[in-house]
Amino acid sequence: MKTSAVDSSASISPRRLKIAVLNRVFSPTGGGAERYSMALVEQLSARHEVHVFAQEINHQWPSVHYHRIACWFKKPRWLNQLWYAYATWHATRKGFDIVHSHENVWHGNVHTMHVKTVQRSLLGDSQAKLSGTALAMRRLKIALSPRLLTYLYLERARLAARPGVAVVAASAPLQAELVAQYPHLARVISTITPCVTMPTQHLTLQEARAALGVPLQCNYIAFIANDYARKGLSTLLKALVSSPDVRLIVVGHAGQTPQFKALAHSLGVEQRVYFLGPLSEVSPVYYAANVLAHPTLEDTFAMVVLEAMAHGVPVVVSRAPYCGISALLADGKNAVLLAHPQDAAMLSAALQHVLNDHAVADSLVQEGLAFALLHTWDAAARAYEAVYYRLSTKTSRVSAPLS
Repeated sequence: MKTSAVDSSASISPRRLKIAVLNRVFSPTGGGAERYSMALVEQLSARHEVHVFAQEINHQWPSVHYHRIACWFKKPRWLNQLWYAYATWHATRKGFDIVHSHENVWHGNVHTMHVKTVQRSLLGDSQAKLSGTALAMRRLKIALSPRLLTYLYLERARLAARPGVAVVAASAPLQAELVAQYPHLARVISTITPCVTMPTQHLTLQEARAALGVPLQCNYIAFIANDYARKGLSTLLKALVSSPDVRLIVVGHAGQTPQFKALAHSLGVEQRVYFLGPLSEVSPVYYAANVLAHPTLEDTFAMVVLEAMAHGVPVVVSRAPYCGISALLADGKNAVLLAHPQDAAMLSAALQHVLNDHAVADSLVQEGLAFALLHTWDAAARAYEAVYYRLSTKTSRVSAPLS
């Protein structure tokens, strides 16, 4: 079974549902999974009673009910994950039609998977499973690690075969991986890709660059990610060396900033790189940029690519299987796809092609906008509603006050 956020035509019941949404960090600076969850909540709250259970909340939306879960164990994180799983189970075990989790917990009706499986990372994929001594040593490593045991247990409990449960993958490649690791999921899994809210307020290039505090005159590449290493910033910095007239705006979690500032210094490009850290509102970055670069080494989808397209920014991105959204894109039509994201010369050439050929850039912008218009959050919410109603007719949950 496969459901797309853009082609769901299932019959939707008008019945108002009481929905619990589980996401430890409910904040726009959290990352793609968090922004996915927040966008869905905003759409669903127009038609349903939505309750959010989170440890960090930086979001306010009319009619959404927020419940803060205490964070007793910031470290170790695996212990906090266990606590969050228990606390949300206790808070949502009665009174909800649907419990929708974006987290690794053992309970709930709908589980949206945003990242590759723990089982694959620990034990190998279906094509290259560990064997013999290597497998025995890996199992011993897992057995001796409370952290690995916890994450593997929670994932297996979350994805166990149970009635009244559906699993949703954020991309078709991720769905394929999930079925390869857990074959029984083939009966209950679907794909609903991340989507986008088309911007309604627009900034001029001058306004956007002034808001960010960067110089007005020059070409800018935008890079937006929380994991700079995995999303290819080192390759992008190397590509910048051969483009002396171009500057780079880096946005995202600042934890890795020192090491990448050091790399920029060693490459002699530090004066042309602006590390802005996490931003609650990234629209000015898109409006300030001439092109978005996303040379990721691993991304189940990459919402940032879709958001850039919606803001009229041409995109250079790793092709599949490095990046999930690229399986839906056409090289040279709505994006420039990188066959080798770690090849700095190839990345530099692709960026220069977009920056120097205005006809190419304009075509990418128009085709990118057309692609974004086919992937709106309203369509994603309708696809989830089809899943909810199908499950709610099979379960015996009865709406009642929170206990």
